[in-house]
Amino acid sequence: MTHVIADDAEALTAARDLAGELAAEAAIRDAERRLPGPELDRLSAGGLLAITVPREYGGADVSARTVAEVFRLLAAADPNIAQIPQSHFVYINVLRRQGTPDQRTFFFAEVLDGRRFGNAQSEAGTRHVQDYRTSLVAAPGGGFLLNGVKHYSTGALFADWIPVLARREDETLHVAYVPRDAPGLTVVDDWNGMGQRTTASGTVRLEDVAVPADRVVPHHLTFQGPQLHGAFAQLLHAAIDVGIAGGALEEAVAFVRTKARPWFESGQERAADDPLVLQRAGELAVKVRAAEALLDAAGAAVDAARADLTDESAAAASIAVATAKAFADPVAVELGNAIFELGGTRSSLDGLNLHRHWRNARTHTLHDPARWKIQHIGRYVLNGQPPPRHGLL
Repeated sequence: MTHVIADDAEALTAARDLAGELAAEAAIRDAERRLPGPELDRLSAGGLLAITVPREYGGADVSARTVAEVFRLLAAADPNIAQIPQSHFVYINVLRRQGTPDQRTFFFAEVLDGRRFGNAQSEAGTRHVQDYRTSLVAAPGGGFLLNGVKHYSTGALFADWIPVLARREDETLHVAYVPRDAPGLTVVDDWNGMGQRTTASGTVRLEDVAVPADRVVPHHLTFQGPQLHGAFAQLLHAAIDVGIAGGALEEAVAFVRTKARPWFESGQERAADDPLVLQRAGELAVKVRAAEALLDAAGAAVDAARADLTDESAAAASIAVATAKAFADPVAVELGNAIFELGGTRSSLDGLNLHRHWRNARTHTLHDPARWKIQHIGRYVLNGQPPPRHGLL
C-alpha cells in the first residue's frame, strides 16, 4: 500500500527520515555497485514520488522549494538515489503542462499508486544534446511506432513507465509514455560511469514499439510560451549537487573529528583544533551554506513564477536556478576533493570509499556545462536578454 503525503511539512519529514536510512549503506552500494531496488521501493511506498501531483488529482502539490529540499536531503545521503527520480518528476511536470485531462487522470493515479517514471531522452553520437533521432511515426492501424536508441536513461531500469522523447514526421518533439515491459523495448544495464554508479543510466532500445495515441504528449508546445520546464528540471539537478556538497562536508567533518591527526607543527592534540584545518573547514562550510541559500532562493523564484507565469517571471526563475547551479557545481567538486585535504593520507584508503563524493560530483556536474549558464546570466544582467526556452535553463 502506497502512502499519500498530505503537505509540504510531511514531505520534508519523510525525506529526512528516509535520508537517514539511505546514508547507512551508501558507500557499500557504491563500492559493490549494488543497485538500489529495495531503497527505491521504500521511496515509492512512502509517497515521496507523488508529492507534485496536483491537489485536484489527489496529490499534495508541494512547492518547488520543498521538492528541491527533498532532493537535497536525499542527495546528501546517496546522490545516486536522488538522481534516479529526477526524470520522474520532470515527466510528471510534462503531463501537468501538456497532458489532456484523461491523461492526467490516468497517469497521476499511477503515480499516487507508487508507479515510477524513468526516462529515455538523451542520445549518443548525434551532433549535440538536442539532436534527437528517435522517431515516432503514425502506424497504419492507428497509434504510433517508436524506433531509436537512447543513452543515459537514468531510472529506466527501475521504472514502470518510460517516457520517451521522440520526433514526429514533422520534426516536432513529443513524449511517449511506454510501459517498461512493452514489446520491442529493451533496457540494457550498461552504465559504467566512474561516479553515480548505481543510477543504472544505461541504454534503452526501441524497435517498432507500439504506442497508443492517448499515451503521447506534444512536448514541443511547452516551449511556445513562458514555461518552467527547464527551470524545474535544473532546480532538481542543482539540489543534487548541493546535496553532494553537504554530504561530503558532513563526512569530512566526522573524519577529522574521529580519525585524522593534527600536523605536528600545529602544537595541537586533535586535528579538529589544528588552526589551518579550522580555517579550511570554515571556508568550505561558507560555500556549502551559500549553495544551500541559492538553491532555496531558486526554488522560491520557481514558485513565484508558477503563481504568476509571465515571460518576465519565467526568465527570473530560470536565471535564479542557473545561478544556483553555476555556483553549486564547482562547490560540489571542491568538497569531494577537500575530504582528503582535511583528512590526510589515511582518508585516501580505498576501503573507506571517500572518493565516491568527488566521483559523484564530477560525474553529475557534467550533465550540462555551468559556463553556458554564466553566459546567460551575464546577458540577462547586462542587457535584459531573457534566457532561451530550450529546457536546460
